[in-house]
Amino acid sequence: MLNNNQFAIFLIIISIIFGTLMGTFIKLAQEELNVITTGFLRFLFGFLIITPYILKTKFEVFSTKNLKIHILRSALNLPAMLLGFAALAMLPLEKMTAIHFIVPIIVTILAVIFLKEKIYLYRSIALVIGFLGMLIILRPGIIDISIGIYMALISSLIWSVVIILTKKVSKDDSAITILSHQYVYMVLFSFPLVIFFWDQPSLKTIIFILCAAMSGTILHIALNHAYKLVDVTMTQPYSFLGLVVSSIIGYFVFSDKPDFYTWLGASVIFCGVLLISYRELQLNKEITRKRLNINS
Repeated sequence: MLNNNQFAIFLIIISIIFGTLMGTFIKLAQEELNVITTGFLRFLFGFLIITPYILKTKFEVFSTKNLKIHILRSALNLPAMLLGFAALAMLPLEKMTAIHFIVPIIVTILAVIFLKEKIYLYRSIALVIGFLGMLIILRPGIIDISIGIYMALISSLIWSVVIILTKKVSKDDSAITILSHQYVYMVLFSFPLVIFFWDQPSLKTIIFILCAAMSGTILHIALNHAYKLVDVTMTQPYSFLGLVVSSIIGYFVFSDKPDFYTWLGASVIFCGVLLISYRELQLNKEITRKRLNINS
């Protein structure tokens, strides 16, 4: 039997694989559709996928003490999704993944601000390392920073806030409850936009979006449950695997060839994330030992 940490790691790896698959299918769909139509259909199909479970529970799955947080989470998720999908259409898959590695660093900053966590020396060092990694990838002043990169960075910032909110509601709500609220509100929030920006998809593109919805559903269920089991910081180092998966898929599906600086910068960011995670685990062990000593 797997303990909580091992099961959470397994869930994170699953989420990375299916998250990359979702991005691949979204990128393929956006060869024909605009980002608003793609985003709306992705969440509409996702909602339809979980509808049988919702009906089976007689809507009990929506029971929560965190309704306002769920609504806020989805309200932030909408621009994060639209900006992320738009950036995905403009950038190679592996570069988008590499830029997304800044999320664990931003999450640490937000945890200090909103969760009142202390900013230790190792966290400060990790933040600097992560910032240096981003500079290596983006090389400002050496290469032009495209609108796609700006979109990816803003999307990552907003998504970091969403992660904090997800961790907060996961204390009370199950992974499927979090997902059900997300899907309902995302469909409702994006519907007024799609009325004005609707593109008619072909059957091939509908299949792409359906595959993206299925992959995204597995992604979010795995991610939400992992956040319920362990601290967010512990899950972050494994996101580095996403660069490997996205590079392989990007090469075979889109003929993308990641440059040396993308790999180098992502590796530097990973070192920063690894430092945070290692020290968090050490800190948790110290706290546990103190509690055992007190109880004994």
